[in-house]
Amino acid sequence: MKFQGSDNYVATQDLKLAVNAAITLKRPLLVKGEPGTGKTMLAEEVSQALGLPLIQWHIKSTTKAQQGLYEYDAVSRLRDSQLGDARVKDIQNYIVKGVLWQAFTAEEPVALLIDEIDKADIEFPNDLLRELDRMEFYCYETRELIKAKTRPLVFITSNNEKELPDAFLRRCFFHYIKFPDADTMRQIVDVHFPTLKKDLLSVALKTFYDVRNLPGLKKKPSTSELLDWLKLLVAEDIPLSALQSADEKVAVPPLVGALLKNEQDVTLFEKLVFMQSRNR
Repeated sequence: MKFQGSDNYVATQDLKLAVNAAITLKRPLLVKGEPGTGKTMLAEEVSQALGLPLIQWHIKSTTKAQQGLYEYDAVSRLRDSQLGDARVKDIQNYIVKGVLWQAFTAEEPVALLIDEIDKADIEFPNDLLRELDRMEFYCYETRELIKAKTRPLVFITSNNEKELPDAFLRRCFFHYIKFPDADTMRQIVDVHFPTLKKDLLSVALKTFYDVRNLPGLKKKPSTSELLDWLKLLVAEDIPLSALQSADEKVAVPPLVGALLKNEQDVTLFEKLVFMQSRNR
């Protein structure tokens, strides 16, 4: 089982090496990078390319590790006992299987995505150490050991909002997705907009990187925001002249709200343009 890339996802050589290293080592692949650099999409595309069903677990601030294993619905069992329901005799009727239980007991190999693990409580990764390492856990209510029939291919994504524990990092293969350079970005855009005119793409990319490289931005525009912006430029049929100034200086691009997502960044960018206009 080896990932060679896909038609819908531009994977750099080092990213493909990282995926295949995690497969060889049979360790989770921990993927970090800026929001919008395709971390979640990587799991989707790798699982599709390898023919593996994908089980997804999107983490929230309130998510607990136990929910990934199973939950015992004691409230429903109490209610059913009061109603005289025969189901109460079998406790398994009140065990809600989590994503790890589903992945471990699947009849065929699967991929498991634990998305944005850094959103959860700091103890969340530690609470999953044993389960991800040994690929098993114990269900006390039913007194059974849930052990992986086949080891799932595990992807874990993080936006670096919190530091992850060293003991957790030791059990993962790590890869940081660098922000794409201009050549890689052209390949990414070509996947999504194969008929986009080359001159429009060149000017749009220059404008995008000019905006992104502005010092002091609170949130730099990402790949997904570039794609949204290009989609709007095509839909609104924005002329090439609207994207470039005659003197090659930075100008406020049309539909800038697709690139800059808070008022501080928009104000900062407008101030830069104003200062440049005064210095002409």
